[in-house]
Formats: sequence, C-alpha cells, structure tokens
Amino acid sequence: MRHLLGRFRWDLALLGVAAVWGLTFITVKDATAIYPTLQFLAWRFAIAVVAFVALFPRSILRFDRRTVVVGGIAGALMAVAYVAQTWGLHIMTHNASSRAGFITGMFVVITPVLQVFVMRRPPRALTLVGVVMGTVGLWLLAADGSVGWSVADTLVLSCAFTYSLQLIVIAKWAKGIDIAALTLMQLLVGVVGCAVAGLLLERPTLPTGWPLWGALLLTGVLATAVAFWVQTSALRHLSPTRTALILIGEPVFAGIFGVALRGERLSEAGWAGSALILGGMLTAEVLGPWMAERRAPAREVADEAVTESAPAEAEGAEG
Repeated sequence: MRHLLGRFRWDLALLGVAAVWGLTFITVKDATAIYPTLQFLAWRFAIAVVAFVALFPRSILRFDRRTVVVGGIAGALMAVAYVAQTWGLHIMTHNASSRAGFITGMFVVITPVLQVFVMRRPPRALTLVGVVMGTVGLWLLAADGSVGWSVADTLVLSCAFTYSLQLIVIAKWAKGIDIAALTLMQLLVGVVGCAVAGLLLERPTLPTGWPLWGALLLTGVLATAVAFWVQTSALRHLSPTRTALILIGEPVFAGIFGVALRGERLSEAGWAGSALILGGMLTAEVLGPWMAERRAPAREVADEAVTESAPAEAEGAEG
C-alpha cells in the first residue's frame, strides 16, 4: 500500500486539487449570497497572494518588464473570467454547482478553437470532435429544467471563453518568464481590479463570520496557492496529458458535491449533456494529444509537451 501511495502520490494530489475546485462552486455560491461578489473576489485574491508568497517567497524577486506586461494582460483576463463565473454562479437558480462546473469546463474545448485565430494553430481532428461533443452537450444541458438557457449560463460560458484567452496569452507570450512570478503578477492584478471595482460598485464592508472566512480560505489558500504548488510539482513527474486527464475531474466533482450537499438533480437531458461535455473535454485535451504523441517523432513530442505545459501550469489560479 505504501508503495502504491508513493507511486501515485502526485496523481492523488492532483485528484485532490480537482475535488477542491469542484467544491468551490458550492462554497462560492453560498459566500456570495451573504457578501458582495467583487469584494469576495478581492479578498480571495488577496489571501491567495499572501499564501502564494509564503509558498514561493522568491517569486516576488523575479519580476521583470515582460512579467509585468504579460502577467498584467493575463491577470486582467483572469479577473474578468472570475467575475463572470462568480456573478453567474451567484444568480444561477437551477442545479447551480453542476451546471456551472460543466459549463466552465468548456474552456478545454474552446481554447484550441481560439488558438486557430490567435496563434494560427490548426486544431487536430479529434479536437474538432471534442468541440462538437461539447457544443451538443451545452445544448442538452440548456434543456435541463424549465428555465432553459439563462443569463447566468451565459455569464459562466463567457468565463470559459475569457479563461481560454488567458491561457492562450500565457502559451503565446510567457515563454522564458518565471511561471511563479507570472502567477503572482496575475493574482496582484486580480486583487487591484476587483478591489477597485468593489469600492466603486458595491457598498464596502468587511467579511465576518466563519462561513464566509471558510470560503475565502478554501478558495484563496487551497484552490489557488496550494493548487498551483501541486500542479507545478506534479508536472515534474507526470506528463501534461496525464495531468489534464486528472484535472478534467473538476466538473465531475462539482456535480457530485451538488448532488450530495445540495440535492441537485439533473434531468436525463442534463445528464446526457454533462456526459457529452466531459467526453468532449477528454477527446480534445487527452485523446487528441495522446494520439499525436504516438504518431509524432520523439523530438516533436518533446516540443509539444513543453508548449502544452504552459496552459496546465497556468490553471493553478482556477477554481
């Protein structure tokens, strides 16, 4: 047993990250029911900055001009994505955790499509299959319940699009930048952006009570700082494809927690749509790269692994 735990310790650690990210859909919805959304995000990012610097104290010394510019752009996109997701989750009324989890997971199939226009990188055939599966899955998920597709769903889907753009920015322009410093810069932009917006658009108030502080610590420390540390450490031992396969479990955990803790119940169409979205994620993010690795020469495989690791490493701020 000890040998197995040692052999699969990073797989289990990543599975824990996926579970924490899945749980945050419930905790964030509960927290924003009693505390303003923008201020919640500002505190979340501030706590994440403190925890991140504690884990990576040297990251603050590795800032340079490129880190500030690229991190500033990526951080702005990250902040917009989080605001859209959190706002959408806050106003979502039907199966919120399950729906938001699977809709957010669409970023996996959206990213390679956007790469066609931004990076001039043609998608693989299996990636296109995954996009079709995910799109059909969204259509079926929209049929779950009497409300159909709502403004909340659109907000969460816009989060997936914006997060995809953030990953593309990192993949295109972040080569040679220290990834820890880049992540810290993004978190700092998130703090400033959400704090300023919160002061202008919401009535300033300090967070009180253990339920709210528990949500802030879970999202800021575990779902951001610790999750990033686990990812960057795991990528030294696991392939990007294997890492992606495990982290794709995030929407699955969101659905499990939604059913177990909130009594959420998807219709048959909702379950079918969720399964198609998950299948599309697996096809685009795992099966496609795996097939390419089998066909490509060893040199091309190595180059592709380096390229694909950037988005995976950047996901430390998700959840």
